Amino acid sequence: MQVYDNYDLSELNSFGIAASCKHYCSVSSEEGLKEILNHPSYKNLSILPLGGGSNILLTKDFNGLVIKMDFGGIEKFMEDGDFYYVKVGAGINWHQFVLHCIDQNWSGVENLSLIPGNVGAAPMQNIGAYGVEVKDVIESVHFYDKEKQSNRVLKAPECEFGYRTSIFKTSLKGKVFITHVIFRLPKKIELKISYGAISQELADNNIVQPTIRDVSNAVIAIRSSKLPDPTKIGNAGSFFKNPVVSSQVARDLLKTYPDAPHYEVGNDQVKIPAGWLIEKAGWKGKTFDESFGIHKNQALVLVNYQNATGLQIYDLSQNILEDIERRFGILLEREVNII
Repeated sequence: MQVYDNYDLSELNSFGIAASCKHYCSVSSEEGLKEILNHPSYKNLSILPLGGGSNILLTKDFNGLVIKMDFGGIEKFMEDGDFYYVKVGAGINWHQFVLHCIDQNWSGVENLSLIPGNVGAAPMQNIGAYGVEVKDVIESVHFYDKEKQSNRVLKAPECEFGYRTSIFKTSLKGKVFITHVIFRLPKKIELKISYGAISQELADNNIVQPTIRDVSNAVIAIRSSKLPDPTKIGNAGSFFKNPVVSSQVARDLLKTYPDAPHYEVGNDQVKIPAGWLIEKAGWKGKTFDESFGIHKNQALVLVNYQNATGLQIYDLSQNILEDIERRFGILLEREVNII
């Protein structure tokens, strides 16, 4: 296995931040992963598993070992009367997996089209969009436990999935390496088109009996119109989570801003779109030193136009957090992982 020293990570994070790591290698098998993790030269170092690099912000060089998780393969290994069971390697690009499912007429992930990153990060973040979360279609997650030095599997109910979080971001963070995900995709197709602008996009294209491909194409069109392509403008997609607040906080907000969008999520809680708060505070479209800022079409997206540092992006996010709390009494939370 080839290990590189002082490796440039600028092409391996979607922000395009110039940073490096002390050591770097790519692994595509469980044997290779065990070998590098137990190698005497690296076993006591800080370790950063890296997938598509689409949900991290590098604020400094990483003084440890970066392991690129390049596990491949998409395999339907079983089916029953209701579901297809598909094993997917952590290194598979998420959107390519979605397109593969659509080609096979496997439903369940079409609303998650064009989400950046790799399959391994999907359960970690519990990615979601347009009324669907990946937890809805996960059967189990396979990973290597560094501390126990063994391969483990967690069924979906054991993964402690929540809004943009899971056990892999909390108690197991930094301890395990996701290698494969088993998806349970329903044979009965039940399209979810009422969330967001999907139904309008379909209507605009005169589609009255949509297929899963039609829904995917609608999601791709909507996302492309709002979100910058990370291959052209450095970004990590949505930088902040939508805050969930108490009903009282929501009522107080609506007294001052009766037009504020809000969605009841049960248990006396209300979700407020973070993008609305940030835009209302005047941050949308702002640029700084012509090198970084907030995207003009989506206030949730912080962007690196050219040569920004990770610290500049981080400081911008901190300024936004403090301003939103000061204006609205609501504390935002970063969705992007800070390194």
